[in-house]
Amino acid sequence: MQAYLETEYKVHGDQPFMLKVEEASPALAAAHKRYGVNCSAYVTAWNPLGVDQEIGVNTQRNAELSAELRTRSLASIEGLGQHPSNQQPGEASYLIFGLTLEAAKTLGTRWAQNAIIWSGADAVPQLILLR
Repeated sequence: MQAYLETEYKVHGDQPFMLKVEEASPALAAAHKRYGVNCSAYVTAWNPLGVDQEIGVNTQRNAELSAELRTRSLASIEGLGQHPSNQQPGEASYLIFGLTLEAAKTLGTRWAQNAIIWSGADAVPQLILLR
């Protein structure tokens, strides 16, 4: 649990920024405004149920998540979730715009994640446990 709270959830793209759980993000609020939404979710397909996978497996899973986002016409920006002092490689992720909390939970559960990060209109990222 502590690792999720300490992780830096980086968002790439034209205007990169970083999310921290429970810390208001003006950059996220601006991104919500640019995309015309009032919520977003930060989701990965890496390491299902917290079990480390080989890089090839994780890469394939995230490619499948990306394809799902495109099929569903969900706007997203690639990112990388990484603990600042952990020697483990970061997890490729997506900041997905316009996902309600319930839709974000469903997506995270489908990709066998223990948790996701979700932000509402206040642009304060929340840790949402799925298991």
